Amino acid sequence: MTTAKQANTDSNAIAAVDIDLGERSYKIHIGENISGRNVVDYLPFSMQGRSAFVLTDENVSNPHAMALFAGVKAAGARDAQLLAMPAGEKTKSYEFLERTHAWLLDHKMDRGSILFAVGGGVIGDLGGFAAATAMRGIDFVQVPTTLLAQVDSSVGGKTGINTPQGKNLVGAFYQPKTVIADIGTLQTLPRRELLAGYAEVVKYGLINDEEFFIWLEKSHEDVLSLKRDAVAKAVETSCRKKAEIVAADEREQGQRALLNLGHTFGHALEAAAQYDGRLLHGEAVAIGMVMAFKLSARMGLCDEADAARVETHLKTVGLPVSANMIFPPIETSAETLWDLMQGDKKAVGGKLKFILCRGIGKSFITGDVKKEDVISILEESLNG
Repeated sequence: MTTAKQANTDSNAIAAVDIDLGERSYKIHIGENISGRNVVDYLPFSMQGRSAFVLTDENVSNPHAMALFAGVKAAGARDAQLLAMPAGEKTKSYEFLERTHAWLLDHKMDRGSILFAVGGGVIGDLGGFAAATAMRGIDFVQVPTTLLAQVDSSVGGKTGINTPQGKNLVGAFYQPKTVIADIGTLQTLPRRELLAGYAEVVKYGLINDEEFFIWLEKSHEDVLSLKRDAVAKAVETSCRKKAEIVAADEREQGQRALLNLGHTFGHALEAAAQYDGRLLHGEAVAIGMVMAFKLSARMGLCDEADAARVETHLKTVGLPVSANMIFPPIETSAETLWDLMQGDKKAVGGKLKFILCRGIGKSFITGDVKKEDVISILEESLNG
């Protein structure tokens, strides 16, 4: 069971969402200006006598990570270390995982140490995987500072790195002790990064909540201009929806795969772009969701009008909706993308699984998809 409840004791706090996973349960704290020196107010443990490791990226290291760093030291941490990694998807690699492990070990981490992952999805995934594997597991806290990380990647315990064979193919399910989603950090986020996160917000409406999608159609300008009430609702609703799915299917044996709407197509595009920065994850998801709806319509599962409505909304806010909008263009083909899709984690027994839709808010999982239909959709997206 998951609950979202209003917090009344702190004017900076907006809501807390509980993720019920038995002994691995934790809270997602959503608020404004809650991730700095007062971050310890939201931790489910004392910092007294424990060593803290703050992992961040070069875009975030000042001021958000520095404020948290000061906060954990003031709270009595025995020792505190900070490491800033290069920003970008290429940091999710064996090379930087090894660097993170070396940093932890060189500074005498122990099993009582705590790793704080302060940044976007890359830092959260890398830091979580490092925490899962160092000394067979140390505590870690997710402090997401991008919209995408706050509504998606920081929640649910998926950690990992990319490989040349594909995205997120090496990793672990490892839950944080808590998630601190500070919407105040979004004020410094570049517009492109904000839009990439918005794609994941839209995803929740498309999966199982048409009313939320309708609200986004009406309120997207308020969300993207970071009006407090609108962005708080977008983050809380997204976290609540993901929490419900994760609590029911922590290790993605069934319905959690719905959260991958658009990702089968999107991950293939990211791999084809070689994670070089020309295509952000959320942008790939936006293109992938459009393709998923077009494939659904092609197969007679939903109306063409539904696919058009999704494409129109994503295009209206400024997201790419087809692969030919990627710049510089990726040198690939529909067949190459199809081959890349075969490495998708959802594939079972060599059979690829797709998340398709019978309408907005009516997603489902299926392996009953013809290659020629997928190739046709890929070619249309590549050619515009």
